[in-house]
Formats: sequence, structure tokens, C-alpha cells
Amino acid sequence: MPRREEMGKSRWLAPIAHRVARSELWRFTRRSVPRGAALGLFAAFIVPVGQVFLAAFLALPVRANLPIAALVTLVTNPLTMPFWLYAANWVGRFVLKIDAATIGAAHESIHAGFWQDYGWFLETAGVTAFGFVVLSVLCAALGYLAFSFAWRMIVARKWTRRPGSAKMLSTPAE
Repeated sequence: MPRREEMGKSRWLAPIAHRVARSELWRFTRRSVPRGAALGLFAAFIVPVGQVFLAAFLALPVRANLPIAALVTLVTNPLTMPFWLYAANWVGRFVLKIDAATIGAAHESIHAGFWQDYGWFLETAGVTAFGFVVLSVLCAALGYLAFSFAWRMIVARKWTRRPGSAKMLSTPAE
């Protein structure tokens, strides 16, 4: 991952370098990290290609952590894509109940005429695309909550290990 200074000097990012190089996008704070994770997960599932760019673009106006947003998009990579395709199809079918809804005129019109050979593809692609939309929203919300909780746990652990913390102060004096 390039550093903030390198991205600010890039000729490709010259029009938006002043926005990308802002220090608030590169700080790890309790608000920016969960935002970055949520945006990264949303972009990972909503767009099949260019997730990192979408996550970085979405992170600018909401002041989310840019490195976290870019890193979290790697949850959907070429190795895990078959799993996510299957999961999105399953979620789409579960939410839409497509098997019960397509019995009748709509099912017959898809499987007749010009679209006869492509009927299965249209049904599967639509259901899977809807499943990806549901997964993007659901994973973004769960990612925000998980990173928020993890951030609080890490900070709480650091506070208890500090010298003079409340845990050490509660021991009786000799």
C-alpha cells in the first residue's frame, strides 16, 4: 500500500491529490476504522471489478480510514469468488423465493421465444445480482459492528495494561 505522501505526489491522482492526502483519511481512530471497514465490505460485494477504487472514492466524503477500506475489499478475490457467487445465489433465492414466484406466466415467457436458450442464465444472474446487493448491505453493517467492537476491546485491553490503571489501583495497600 502506498504511503500518503506518495499518493499525494502521483500524477494520476493530481486532480484529487489534495483530498486523498488529507491526514484524517489515514488516521486509525475509533470512528474512521469501522467506517472504512463498512465501506470496503460494501464495495467488495457491490462491484465485481474495481472495488478498491470504489472504496477509496466512498471513503473521501465520510472521512473513513482509506487503508482499511482498501484492504477489506480483498475479502472478494479470485480465489474466494466461487464461494461468494454461490452464497449470493443462495441468499438471492432465499430472499426472493424465486422458485415459487416464477411458476406461471413469467416463467413461461422466459423459457419461450428468443430467450429460450438463455432463460436459466437470466434467472440465475438476476437472483445472484440481488444476492450480492443483500450481501453488500448486510456485510457492511456486520463489518461496522465487528470493527467497532474489536476497536473497543483493543482499547480496553490497553487501558487495563497501563501502569496506574483502575485495575492496579483497586488492590489494597499494604
